[in-house]
Amino acid sequence: MNSSLDSPCSSVSSPSSTTNNGRGDSKLGRIKKIGRTGSSFACRIRDHVKLGPKFSETVKGKLRLGARILKEGGRENIFKHIFGVGEGEELLKASQCYLSTTAGPIAGLLFISTQKVAFCSQRSITLQSSKGEFITTPYKVVIPVKKIKRANQSQNVEKPAQKYIEIVTEDNFEFWFMGFLRYEKAFMNLEKAISMVD
Repeated sequence: MNSSLDSPCSSVSSPSSTTNNGRGDSKLGRIKKIGRTGSSFACRIRDHVKLGPKFSETVKGKLRLGARILKEGGRENIFKHIFGVGEGEELLKASQCYLSTTAGPIAGLLFISTQKVAFCSQRSITLQSSKGEFITTPYKVVIPVKKIKRANQSQNVEKPAQKYIEIVTEDNFEFWFMGFLRYEKAFMNLEKAISMVD
């Protein structure tokens, strides 16, 4: 069974494309062009959802996240609540994305502020404490902007529409973020935050 999530983004069919009046071909060309450019956001949504373990679980997670954003009064309030805000710190961008880990991608929110880049997972993970007890907690990463050595854009060689952001810290830790709905804006704000460091 071929899922609509597996079909290419730019495939478009039009009943008018089969007409022989000379206009069908140009109309099909316009439709295909719109399919490639106009649906790039739709392609990103599809790719974002495909990174999750199961489609239904990913959709449920997105609905829970949306409800949480509404309940807490916006992404900025979530950022303040989870990570705190320093004096003069301003949130530049909050993006849904995935953090690449050895255990697989983890869905969550990436916050880019003037002082830090912070990630918090959508779902909690279970860890074993030093006492042997199991605790459930969100997966969090905080990178002070002043500790970022560089940020790089990257893309999947086989699927150029799949874009990644790599952050390398001064102590050579690498963090890979992927599955952005608005990749360009996230990277632009990351560059802005890095350029603001004294």
